Amino acid sequence: MKTLHEIDNEYHFKTYKRYPVTLTRGEGSRVWDTDGNEYIDALAGIAVNNVGHCHPKVVEAIRDQVGTLIHTSNFFTTEPQVELAQKLVDLSNHDRVFFCNSGTEAVEGAIKIAKRYANKTGKKGNIIYMSGAFHGRSLGALAISQKKYQDGFEPMLPGFIEVPFNDIKAVEEQMNDDTVAVILEPIQGEGGVHVATQEYITELSSLCMEHKALLIFDEIQCGIGRSGTFFAYEQYGIVPDIVTMAKGLGGGFPIGAFIATEDVANIIEYGKHGTTFGGNPLASRAGLATIDAIFDEKLIQKAEENGQWLRERIRMEMPGEPGITEVRGRGLMNGVQLGFSGAGVALRMLKKGVIANVTGSNVVRLVPALNITRNELDIVVDVMMESIREELEAQKEESS
Repeated sequence: MKTLHEIDNEYHFKTYKRYPVTLTRGEGSRVWDTDGNEYIDALAGIAVNNVGHCHPKVVEAIRDQVGTLIHTSNFFTTEPQVELAQKLVDLSNHDRVFFCNSGTEAVEGAIKIAKRYANKTGKKGNIIYMSGAFHGRSLGALAISQKKYQDGFEPMLPGFIEVPFNDIKAVEEQMNDDTVAVILEPIQGEGGVHVATQEYITELSSLCMEHKALLIFDEIQCGIGRSGTFFAYEQYGIVPDIVTMAKGLGGGFPIGAFIATEDVANIIEYGKHGTTFGGNPLASRAGLATIDAIFDEKLIQKAEENGQWLRERIRMEMPGEPGITEVRGRGLMNGVQLGFSGAGVALRMLKKGVIANVTGSNVVRLVPALNITRNELDIVVDVMMESIREELEAQKEESS
């Protein structure tokens, strides 16, 4: 009899390099596969399950809403969407929100606002984006992402220019009064968990104000409490014109959004942007329950405290460990830089009962649920260190 993994390989597009397990159940920071094996999930669906798998409040909200009203289209107002919109505005320094279904849709919406802004103001310049960025896989988002994701889909959409991340002089060289916008992840995810410095963000914000360019923060991976504040921008003392979000917003249920200040939101008039499914009652209830769980259980504070603890715990292991060169991150969005190709590390961790992944070819990314326990994090570090040693030794033997 064929396994589910083999059947999947027959029918699904071959766009994913899946791990060789089939998951069946999840609870908190634990998941189980078809063979009954238990894993600690330090990937959380790629920074999606911020409140863990199947959080009771999220499950209850979804079950209740499924039996009440699932979808209406945005021709109608619904109570869950209005409540979620108000909550996101109240939690931010912004005035309006637009709901969609995913991170890439949120980025597309932000780009669309920037383009509309350019048309209204007569700007004919570029949108500046950062090296190492990943903003999504649709054509607009792809045009402002790493080259490796663009490969084979050229020509890219025009109107975008790349500069090095955390390099303010590079931005200054490209920026002028015709520049439309600057978009960046304050903490790069797929690029290897690189954190924007305070000085960089402060000067970048000033440059955008000087040249009347929109500042767009992509917080799809680092937002919704993961970085140690609800929005990552709060840590920098500035207010972006637009902030995109998705991943952690729905507790595992698909939902995306972007928020903007009033003057920026007013750039898009009636009929210039829309969505069929975005912010439907079911997705909005999931979002409300997720946010309630984050604040009721003080998960933002836990993310900050456990993130600091995790980085120090790993640094304690680093002396005498030639495989690790750096640990970086904020809150519970952390990267462990390896001095060698690390693809095999994640597979070794999986065999030992811990789910993580390697991004940028040599950075172990740890983005667990915000309610993961210290004991579970301790196990994650022990398994990771053991797997790094084994993989490094295996590669040395292979090359000798």
